[in-house]
Amino acid sequence: QVQLVESGGGLVQAGGSLRLSCAASGSIVSINYMAWYRQVPGKQRELVAKIDGGGLTDYLDSVKGRFTISRDNAKLTVFLQMNSLEPEDTGVYYCNAYVYVYSWTNYWGQGTQVTVSS
Repeated sequence: QVQLVESGGGLVQAGGSLRLSCAASGSIVSINYMAWYRQVPGKQRELVAKIDGGGLTDYLDSVKGRFTISRDNAKLTVFLQMNSLEPEDTGVYYCNAYVYVYSWTNYWGQGTQVTVSS
């Protein structure tokens, strides 16, 4: 079974920074895209950032210029560097990846809490 394990969440003041990590493990043959979503209280889960196998990225408009997604393919790890954090960034951040094991399957991590105080 594939596991995605997030780390790096925590409490930070507005204007501060956090770096999230998500490491994939298991009998993985290939990973296409990796992404970060967040669940904001009272809102739908939303895509924050995505990076495909070739390194092409996409971002939620509200985080452009502040967040950077990257990946280390050798370590099967995706990162989210979050700078200039705002209270509106508060939520549970989930790692997501499209992974080939026996077939292409979408996997989710357990989530890591990010809280930004004003």
